[in-house]
Amino acid sequence: MSWQAYVDTSLVATGNLDKAAIFNSEGTSVWASSSGFTVAPAEIKAVVSSFADTSAVKKVQSEGFHIAGEKFVTLKSDERSLYGKKGKEGMIIVKTTQAILVAHYPETVQPGVAANTVEQLGDYLITVGY
Repeated sequence: MSWQAYVDTSLVATGNLDKAAIFNSEGTSVWASSSGFTVAPAEIKAVVSSFADTSAVKKVQSEGFHIAGEKFVTLKSDERSLYGKKGKEGMIIVKTTQAILVAHYPETVQPGVAANTVEQLGDYLITVGY
């Protein structure tokens, strides 16, 4: 399956997410993206930094993060996942061995359902070496 197919079929087509992108694990290359969903280089660089941050209170936890020009309040941040919320919509970001999945859910979707969708794809990619 192509990277674009993962975005289109495994993420957006589920109905649990409305926009998504896949980057390499360093955040320097976009492998696939939903039409019109643009994550700025500085935004993905901050995400990559959050995964490496081992502080008791991470910078992303106190300041939030930006994706596609929108600010999200951090709900969860660990070495694999970064969850954020803006009103009733949110962002789920999952790091695998070689990729970073960035996905947005609309206000009509429950956050746990959206997180489950992205985390399951992350688990699958890890099992196949990505």
